[in-house]
Amino acid sequence: METQSAAPAAGPSSGPAANPRRWLILAVICTAYLMVGVDLTVVNLALPSAQQALHFTDADRQWIVTAYALPFGSLLLFCGRLSDLIGRKQTFLIGLSGFAAASAVGGASTSFGMLVTARAFQGAFAAMLAPAALALLATTFTDLKEKAKAFGIFSAVAAAGTGLGLILGGALTSGLNWRWCLYINLLFAGVALAGGLVLLERQPRTGARMDIPGVLLASGGMFCVVYGFSNAAEHSWHTPSTWGVLAAGAALLLLFSLWQTRAANPLLPPRVVLDRNRAGAYLTTLFVGTGTFGVMLFLVYYMQTDLGYSAIESGVALLPMLVFTAVGANVSAVKLMPKYGPRPLVTAGLLLSAAGMAWLTGIGIDSGYAAHLMGPVTAVGLGLGLIYGAALRTGTAGVALQDTGIASACVSTGQQLGGAIGTALLNTIAATATGTWFDDHVQGTPTAREIHLASIHGYTTVFWWCTAVFVAGALIAGLMLRSGPLPAPQAPPAAQPATEPEAAQA
Repeated sequence: METQSAAPAAGPSSGPAANPRRWLILAVICTAYLMVGVDLTVVNLALPSAQQALHFTDADRQWIVTAYALPFGSLLLFCGRLSDLIGRKQTFLIGLSGFAAASAVGGASTSFGMLVTARAFQGAFAAMLAPAALALLATTFTDLKEKAKAFGIFSAVAAAGTGLGLILGGALTSGLNWRWCLYINLLFAGVALAGGLVLLERQPRTGARMDIPGVLLASGGMFCVVYGFSNAAEHSWHTPSTWGVLAAGAALLLLFSLWQTRAANPLLPPRVVLDRNRAGAYLTTLFVGTGTFGVMLFLVYYMQTDLGYSAIESGVALLPMLVFTAVGANVSAVKLMPKYGPRPLVTAGLLLSAAGMAWLTGIGIDSGYAAHLMGPVTAVGLGLGLIYGAALRTGTAGVALQDTGIASACVSTGQQLGGAIGTALLNTIAATATGTWFDDHVQGTPTAREIHLASIHGYTTVFWWCTAVFVAGALIAGLMLRSGPLPAPQAPPAAQPATEPEAAQA
């Protein structure tokens, strides 16, 4: 169901306004969001096989990732507001159907251009699907205890999706072929689409208007930022195509911020981001998106290239992280958030993740899994669970019903920006550290052992930087977030009677 009572529910049950099929709706939402999370990593494992089959170069390979990231990051705010205007059910189903169709085309690709185009459409439809899914979750559950439980389940799915993608990617690439890393989305989409058509109810349009200048400024700025960081990961920070584009992106986003204070119908109403809790949650997702890149990429590199793990073995090695992420998210959202609020949970989660990354700096050329890897990935997983269980709920807490879509988009935008920054920053750090080790320790042609030692030095340097990112995030979260229960949703302003049908429908 897509609507919420005009007054916050209280008491031990959801009351008469609760949708009796709300837990089935949660299953649909989680299935769709899991598909998006899995796709972020499952395709990365298929890239070498796809490159061999479609005969594209190493330089072209980055565009398979960038083509997805650019529309996803650029269109999130627009699509978040779109879900508020035309309805969350409609946006959810369109995004789901489009993502499935683009995945089918990508799996059937016969050329590099066809695959890149399919990935671009995947990113665009993911930008519709992700904020609509979170907004549906925020408006389906009215009872505070049930909402906490629902967010715990959703947070576990959101945090575990990328890790599950590594496992599925390894299994599909090894057991079948790279095309199934895209075809697997059809299974998720088919289940979620059938459930969405049956279970979700149509939301009346609010009658609000789209902020076209705001859309152009925000989408253009986000495009430049994501492209600039992606270009830095592939080329150099000193090229005009990197710093020039990043500067243009910063200028456009500054103009966007100024315009939002003047626009009659702002794309991102200042009331959404000026709340300390919500702003802190959005910044938290940015830091988490940056820091977890060290685990999801560089730890996998280490396991495969230096320890000799297969793709599926490296995915299975991350299972403790997935399990403890799920446990942490549920404990955080259900047991701890209602009592303590987001500040202690997010801060503790970031510090625990920082400890796990610092622990990983002890890896070596002959490290064993049980002694050197299982403990750190468990700590990071538990930390991520505490963070997601609190941050996702906080990012949509207290907003008026007509702002849930754009508030949800801000959560996803933080994750996307964090991923883009992590890709560029950590790749540069790893390459620089590796090159420095060679300069300091190798004369002439390096031996195989020296190559491994240089790579491991690059990885451990990245892990130290990830530790610093998590610590910085903990400091900011401790300053911005509040302790105590989250505020109830705001009632729609009296000046916007168009939102009244939503309250009446609930």
